[in-house]
Amino acid sequence: MKIIFVNGCFDVLHPGHIQLFEYARSLGDYLIVAIDSDEKVSQMKGEGRPIFCQDDRAKTLQAIRYIDVVHIFNSKEELEDLIKTINPDIMIVGSDWKGKEVVGEQYAKAVRFFDRVGEYSTTRTLQGLTYR
Repeated sequence: MKIIFVNGCFDVLHPGHIQLFEYARSLGDYLIVAIDSDEKVSQMKGEGRPIFCQDDRAKTLQAIRYIDVVHIFNSKEELEDLIKTINPDIMIVGSDWKGKEVVGEQYAKAVRFFDRVGEYSTTRTLQGLTYR
């Protein structure tokens, strides 16, 4: 069985996320997605984030047919331990991480980068929302 691993916030899902999951799953038999805890998202993205709590994000992701299991992590160390335990065949990382430290990459048999799809971005989506 070929295990694929992806991690991120996945706060407000958009078509780019779905294409990422579809691509990741096409590379193997079992897709594991790890998401940042609410506390970690708030630290990284600022006040008002996440939009959806970690349990809601996990439940939504679990309903996506490409994803087999979802884990929640609270720190860089927890993420690294998770990747070490899983020892994925392929770890998929956003291409904006090229040339940067990728947490846990030493525990994956291979790392592949995924290019952003179009202009999709959770932050951009939230900035474009207007309230009436």
